[in-house]
Amino acid sequence: MPSPVVFVTGAGRGVGRAIALRFASDGFAVAVTGRSHERLTDTAGAIERIGSDAFALTCDVALRDQVDRAVALTEQRLGPIDVLVNNAGIAGSAPFVAMDDELWERTLAVNLTGTYNCMRAIAPGMFERGYGRIINIASTAGRVGFPYTAAYVASKHGVLGLTRAVAMEAQGRGVTVNAICPGWIDTEMTARAVDRIAERTGRTQADARLTLERMNPQQRLITPEEVAAVAAYLASADAGGINGQDLDVP
Repeated sequence: MPSPVVFVTGAGRGVGRAIALRFASDGFAVAVTGRSHERLTDTAGAIERIGSDAFALTCDVALRDQVDRAVALTEQRLGPIDVLVNNAGIAGSAPFVAMDDELWERTLAVNLTGTYNCMRAIAPGMFERGYGRIINIASTAGRVGFPYTAAYVASKHGVLGLTRAVAMEAQGRGVTVNAICPGWIDTEMTARAVDRIAERTGRTQADARLTLERMNPQQRLITPEEVAAVAAYLASADAGGINGQDLDVP
């Protein structure tokens, strides 16, 4: 019997890599996509060492033609996609009155349109086959506002709205669509946020990091593996009754 197939975006590092490795450990064949060939090759090698099939494809999720190509190649190589994990995302910060249009447009293109592009390419096949799991990595920023990150906050609010709308169309078709909303995670993205805070405020790196830790209810940074565990659960048979939800990992 062939292995189930998962398609993970932004899988070269951080949360995406952790999700890819978790699914590999659970017996999935894993397609990993992102913009860094070197990072993707490293993730694919780690998957193969676990004993699962891996397929690495460079892809900018903001570009529909690249997404369509990556999905087609994955299905040719591994088979129909059973699980889609939309993890690719970027974050920048600037005061709203000083924010340039490029930051706004690129953030929305990757975080929201990129999620749409992958769902649009993969969901029709899931609906036709009568089975599938779509898992969108959103953020606690998709629920509330944060200063200096208007583009990021708007994009993640959009991801939650898209998740809920498509979930309504998926119900009764054997397909579920859910989102995960992590708080601050111990990743390179958070490290860059720490750098920006320290640079702009003159505070130490340790103090800047502590500020972000205190924004999470557990008073610490979430690990990528904790997010991966929730994604694995949403893809499992036990979560077949969960649809249109956004699960916090605070």
